[in-house]
Amino acid sequence: MDIGARLKMLRKKNGLTLSELASRCELTTGFLSQIENNISSPSIVTLEDIILALGTTLKEFFNDSEEKKIIFQKDDFFEHETNDYIIKWVVPDAQKRAIEPIVITIKPHGKSQIIQPHDGEEFGYVLKGKATLIYGKEEKIIKNGQTFYLEGDKTHYIENKGEDLVTILWISTPPSF
Repeated sequence: MDIGARLKMLRKKNGLTLSELASRCELTTGFLSQIENNISSPSIVTLEDIILALGTTLKEFFNDSEEKKIIFQKDDFFEHETNDYIIKWVVPDAQKRAIEPIVITIKPHGKSQIIQPHDGEEFGYVLKGKATLIYGKEEKIIKNGQTFYLEGDKTHYIENKGEDLVTILWISTPPSF
C-alpha cells in the first residue's frame, strides 16, 4: 500500500491544504509533504493522528477491500435463454439485494415465467413492442413507452401474442426471477 498517496488522496477529498492538515496534527507542512511523497515514514502514533484528523480510523485506512460497485456494463450482465424469453440480470447478485432489475425479451408467441403470489411489488417499463400483462384474471395491453406497477398478491406474467420481440425492464422486490 502506498501510504503517502492514500494520505494525499484523503486530504484532498476532505478539501484540506497541507498547511491546514499540518495545523490540525501539530506537524510541519514540510514533514507532511515528505510523508505524502514517501520520503519520510511517520511513526504509528503520528500516522494515527494524521488519519484521525482526516476523519477516519486506522482500520478504515488500511482496509483494502474494494468499494461496492455501483456502475455495471454488458460484461457484468448474466443472461439466460429459454424457448419463450431471454432474461438479462443487469445487476450482478441482485437476488441478494432488496430489488432485482432484469431486462426480459419475450419472443413472438412466448411468455415470461409465471410468478406466483408473493409479498412484494413489481415495476415494468416496456422498452420495445406490445404485450399482454396477465395479473390474476385481468389482461392488460402494455406497449412501448408504457409502465406497469403491481403488487405481487396475484399470479402474473407477460405474454407476447404478436410477431415481434417485446423488451421490458422489469424490477421486482423482493427478487423473484
